[in-house]
Amino acid sequence: MDVAEDGYAQAGSVPGPSLGPYDGAVTATDSIAALRGAVEGAAGTLHKSDPSEPRPTLERPPKPELGDYSSNAAMLLARHLSDNPRTVAERLRGELEGDSGLAPNLERIEVAGPGFVNFFLADSWYLGALEDLLGAGENLGPAPTPSPEKVLVEFVSANPTGPIHVGTGRHAAYGDSLVRLLEAAGHEVQREYYVNDAGSQIERFAESIAARMRGEEAPEDGYAGEYVGELAERLRAEGVDPGDAEALRAGGVELMLDDMRETLARFGVRFDRFFSERSLYEKGEVDTALAELERRGHTYRSEDALWLRTTAFGDDKDRVLIRSNGEATYFMPDIAYHWDKLQRGFDRLIDVLGADHHGYVARIRAAIEALGGNPDAFEVPIMSLVHVVEGGERVQMSKRTGDFITLDELLDDIGVDATRWFMLWRSHETTVDLDLEVARSQSSENPVYYVQYAHARIASILRKADEEGAAEPRIPGVPAERPPLLESEKLLVKRLLEFPEEVRTAAARRAPHRICAYSTAVAADFHAFYRDCQVVGAEGEGVEASRLALCLATKRTIAAALGLLGISAPERM
Repeated sequence: MDVAEDGYAQAGSVPGPSLGPYDGAVTATDSIAALRGAVEGAAGTLHKSDPSEPRPTLERPPKPELGDYSSNAAMLLARHLSDNPRTVAERLRGELEGDSGLAPNLERIEVAGPGFVNFFLADSWYLGALEDLLGAGENLGPAPTPSPEKVLVEFVSANPTGPIHVGTGRHAAYGDSLVRLLEAAGHEVQREYYVNDAGSQIERFAESIAARMRGEEAPEDGYAGEYVGELAERLRAEGVDPGDAEALRAGGVELMLDDMRETLARFGVRFDRFFSERSLYEKGEVDTALAELERRGHTYRSEDALWLRTTAFGDDKDRVLIRSNGEATYFMPDIAYHWDKLQRGFDRLIDVLGADHHGYVARIRAAIEALGGNPDAFEVPIMSLVHVVEGGERVQMSKRTGDFITLDELLDDIGVDATRWFMLWRSHETTVDLDLEVARSQSSENPVYYVQYAHARIASILRKADEEGAAEPRIPGVPAERPPLLESEKLLVKRLLEFPEEVRTAAARRAPHRICAYSTAVAADFHAFYRDCQVVGAEGEGVEASRLALCLATKRTIAAALGLLGISAPERM
């Protein structure tokens, strides 16, 4: 069904980010760059050397009556010039009003408060900014960072002993969106899944499958759930003998990984590499990493065990590498795995881990430093839990697993887009209650529907314009008789100009939830614009064309933002 051309409830507005300082290039925000450059140029005229650290900011004031943008440049300059900030602000205003590039696009500059310089911009500035946005086409994100890194993001990495559950699904959504953000910021990124296919949990997994093949219940410390019986039937069909432990281990893991890959693909998540823990032993990398630690003098023997002196690198206690019985602890292959990552030449290692891994970070960081790596290049976003809620109560059980809800079950219920949104719309450090009733609803109460509806509504407007032979989306100059821009038009332009900075900030802070908030704000500003402004058939020279241009730029921005979240941007709803 096509989107109706009628009113729509407006969501709460989200304040814009600081628009400076930033040393890299920009793409679709040349108007912002020019304004920032004018401020910095005027500051440089008053103080020939670097006027301040940090550099002056350029921000949207909290109230429209305080101007379109505001800068703290005068307050930063005042201490260098040994003068009152308001006096410095007046001097800055004089410099800026005399700027031949800026002056034609200014209505006025005011000095406010302790020395803020507030800019009131002419319609010509907004129309020029909109022309920049339109000219950028689909390239609305930030220009590549001037200092790109080669980054490895390891995420999900769930044991191949059961289906991917809802909690792991949050890891998948977060890791995937983080990679998209880092790539958008210009970094070279690889996605990796570490397969824990060695160790006692795999032995118990194989024993559980064998028991089901024999018609018995799983061992007390084994794996239950219908999926184990399904694996047993599949392996029986392949001719695997329940007494062949190695075949059960290998076959069970491979079948489970196939199912996990299928679920992840359905969720829009891909990996460049699935890295096997077992391969570390087969290739001798565990022994190599251990030898390197010993060569560097960071190991010692105590109580017949081999220890790593992690306290020398900030850990709260030393860690056992090899037990007294000669078996490696789980820590040893993890060290070997990160040694392998370092050997592959990555500048930054990001491990997305669960809430039960807080103590893991210091010991791996210590091991990296003990191996001669840079511990500061190792990051671990710790994911909080996600709870599925229905009717005000948490949903606890799964028919298939018996103790947790699978990601596939959630996708069957609310779909990929809603699942990804509700996994991402809060900081990864915050526990999420995913309300199924809200996620299923097709109303403004459902934030992903609200944002997607804005995109689909704009697509409907553009189709209508095309059917009725309306003007092309463009900026046809600024005729003197053109009606002034409405406030909601200006607010929407300013919101769109913030997109590159939002992407940079979200990538730098490892915070995909910022893109959810930004997308909601764009949708809210668009709905306000459409409430106030007739688009197709608007009267006034150039008005219809410029409003269609604003619609098109908004549509592209929403699509780009949703793309960073791995969420679709529908043309019809």
